[in-house]
Amino acid sequence: MHKLAIVILNWNGSDMMRRYLPSVIKHSCGDVIVADNASTDDSLKMLAEEFPDVRTIVLAENYGFAEGYNRALAQLPEYEYYLLLNSDVEIRQQGWDKILTDYMDAHPECAACQPKLLDLKRPTHFEYAGASGGYIDRFGYPFCRGRILATVEEDKGQYDDICPVLWATGAALLCRAKDWQKSGGLDTRFFAHMEEIDLCWRLRNMGRQIVCVPQSTAYHLGGATLNQGNPRKTFLNFRNNRYMLHKNLPEHKLRPLLRIRNVLDLVAALQFLMKGDIKNMRAVLRAMRCKMPPEGKTAGTLNAPAVVSDENLLAPYSIIWQYYAKGKRLFSQL
Repeated sequence: MHKLAIVILNWNGSDMMRRYLPSVIKHSCGDVIVADNASTDDSLKMLAEEFPDVRTIVLAENYGFAEGYNRALAQLPEYEYYLLLNSDVEIRQQGWDKILTDYMDAHPECAACQPKLLDLKRPTHFEYAGASGGYIDRFGYPFCRGRILATVEEDKGQYDDICPVLWATGAALLCRAKDWQKSGGLDTRFFAHMEEIDLCWRLRNMGRQIVCVPQSTAYHLGGATLNQGNPRKTFLNFRNNRYMLHKNLPEHKLRPLLRIRNVLDLVAALQFLMKGDIKNMRAVLRAMRCKMPPEGKTAGTLNAPAVVSDENLLAPYSIIWQYYAKGKRLFSQL
């Protein structure tokens, strides 16, 4: 069995890979593999000419992040670990991936982990998408060690301890292959955004652990697929967040939470309206009207049901209240 497959899912990212793939190849111990989501640019031609030693998996169509990775990893049964890596990640630390696999080897209770994620454009600061590990507040809003809402902290080593988290970033997510297969992988109905949070939450509900290993670092450009403020991204974020809550919360917690979330989501739509952003307002309202998964707490044949259900995984506070009412902008203040 091979140790680690570092799988980069690509769609029309020829320029991005030309820029960042060399750093991944240079500093990684695992096998670097590109899974192409039916790109219409010159991605495959560029890879064949400039990176002939990199294995490629060619998918028949653009399946999105979730199904694209599911289909790609299904073709890699010989690996012990999978590392899902965005094409806009730069690596500067030799053996960064081995630090992660060494931790996983020593901790069989752990299903997945992430490195510390720093901002490629501002390397002294954490990156929005994952920072030093993620959590979810009592109303379902994600936040990170190092990033709360719009406030991204400077990395001063304050979150360099290895600790359990609820979710690890999909920008650089290492998962044990056995756990990936047992969980059913990513929920393809998400298409993109928050599917890795759903996966990690399901793994936690199955009694497995997720950690951040900040001794390993990666630098993420961010926003390479859909920029902040894009109505499509707004829709996916709001809809997928509601999907995720529906799937992973016990019924007695889900119903009262959704009543509050309906109010909060309407407030978000109203804020877009007040800014004159009609497209994003409509995206929020459309997400609220989406029908929830009919199967209840699982995603049919795609996701395994919870073995255990830890009702205390969510933070006991509202991150919005802490941020706006109490002025707590740093994770260390919570």
